[in-house]
Amino acid sequence: MSAGTDAAGGAAVAPAPIRVGLIWAEARGGVIGLNGVMPWHVPEDLAHFKAVTLGGAVVMGRKTWDSIPERFRPFSGRENIVVTRQADWSADGAHTAGSLADGVAIAAALTPGERVWVIGGAEIFALALAGSAERAGTGFGVDRLEVTEIDAGFDGDTHAPAIDSGWAVQAIDPESGWHTSRTGLDYRFLSYARA
Repeated sequence: MSAGTDAAGGAAVAPAPIRVGLIWAEARGGVIGLNGVMPWHVPEDLAHFKAVTLGGAVVMGRKTWDSIPERFRPFSGRENIVVTRQADWSADGAHTAGSLADGVAIAAALTPGERVWVIGGAEIFALALAGSAERAGTGFGVDRLEVTEIDAGFDGDTHAPAIDSGWAVQAIDPESGWHTSRTGLDYRFLSYARA
């Protein structure tokens, strides 16, 4: 078999690109957390998160894993991959990776054909969006953002990544105005794709 051919002698088929999306909820000013937790509770956003990520894989940093209440860890119906610099770290129900690129590769191998969802935190989001992951040679590129906007201000020490002009809104739910959570907070869902 020569280079550029498959086992049957035909043209080699390039592996399908790994589809990666980021998903988060943010309040005004891009706040996503305070002292390791979200400073609001919007059950409808949690249901949206589950609906979007169910059946696939979620990749997160160790601090994000630690911020999830134990009764919800690991997220059921999804492969959970935790990126950590701590080589001896482990947790029931979680796969570990030493880098974001390794985490995405593990996720893609565990859920072939499914979108891999990066769920935080801020450092992991920044790594995923830095320049272009494809240009950085990691083998994947982020092509979708799912953002829940909370129409309220909260104190926070962790912020969402900036969404630059390379992204375009594909859908807003509701198309105008806001949903109102049963907790009284207004929110909406925005889906972005590469422009």
